[in-house]
Amino acid sequence: MTGEFDLIERIRARVLSRDDVRLGIGDDAAVLAVPAGLHLVVAMDTLNAGVHFPAETTAADIGWKALAVNLSDLAAMGAVPAWCTVSLSLSMPEADARWVDAFLDGFDALARMHAVALVGGDTTRGPLSICVTVHGFVAPGRALQRGAACAGDDIWVSGTPGDAAGALRQWRGGGAIDPDLRARLDRPSPRLALGDALLGIAHAAIDVSDGLLADLGHIARASGLAAVIELDDVPASPALRAAFDADVRHQLQATGGDDYELCFTAPPALADVVRQAARDAGTPVARIGRMGKGAGVSARLAGAPWAPPGLGWDHFAVP
Repeated sequence: MTGEFDLIERIRARVLSRDDVRLGIGDDAAVLAVPAGLHLVVAMDTLNAGVHFPAETTAADIGWKALAVNLSDLAAMGAVPAWCTVSLSLSMPEADARWVDAFLDGFDALARMHAVALVGGDTTRGPLSICVTVHGFVAPGRALQRGAACAGDDIWVSGTPGDAAGALRQWRGGGAIDPDLRARLDRPSPRLALGDALLGIAHAAIDVSDGLLADLGHIARASGLAAVIELDDVPASPALRAAFDADVRHQLQATGGDDYELCFTAPPALADVVRQAARDAGTPVARIGRMGKGAGVSARLAGAPWAPPGLGWDHFAVP
């Protein structure tokens, strides 16, 4: 087995270096140089075994996802990532050096894709849990926010919501898990390029982590508006269509969560601009609804109201 300081050294040897990291892993705190004229954007998420990923998930996939879900929050703000910290709670045998190396394989692969430097954190003994904090930059007054939607805005979503929830449903059912759906659960793609491309175009944005309706509801509430989506217009992947009938598929897409796609609003007059921005970012998007006066979030299917069993995931909801 490996001691705590051996683990820290193992991590330090793997991390990306950046010129704006004046002092990184190894001291009581990191010293970082924030670029002049930019605002610092900070986000944090925790992943717990059995809650955010199945217990048998590989260490590399856990490493990737732990960073991805945090980068997704920066994407929703239109921020460019720079640094991160990681707190690892590990129990034996998870503290084995091979597990940490595999975790870093996934974490580092995504970090290098987006030039993110790991600059510090903590390691402790306990149930498997990973907490990541990410830091990024955005120009003053440019950050996308939940509360800036306008009545009449189109509602858009990126990618194909429901895939990750489909994998979880198959896993909980004890059957075979479609590999394409499992890949979407284990290795989500943070839509950073899209978030950046939407600056100055979109009015409001959020990442879809708890379910499309639940997260869109945050935009509606923060903006003092109502939101209505058309389920027929929400894109579904071929894998999701093949795995589930229409009723289950619509439920997964509307309420499943764990997609880490972007849901955003923009003026109808800019629809073509949105599509071009998405093409430039290499990310498919679809227009799925409209913001209006009123309150709350609702869905329609084939022109009729559609009532889900719930809006999405809530860690503290009463069963």
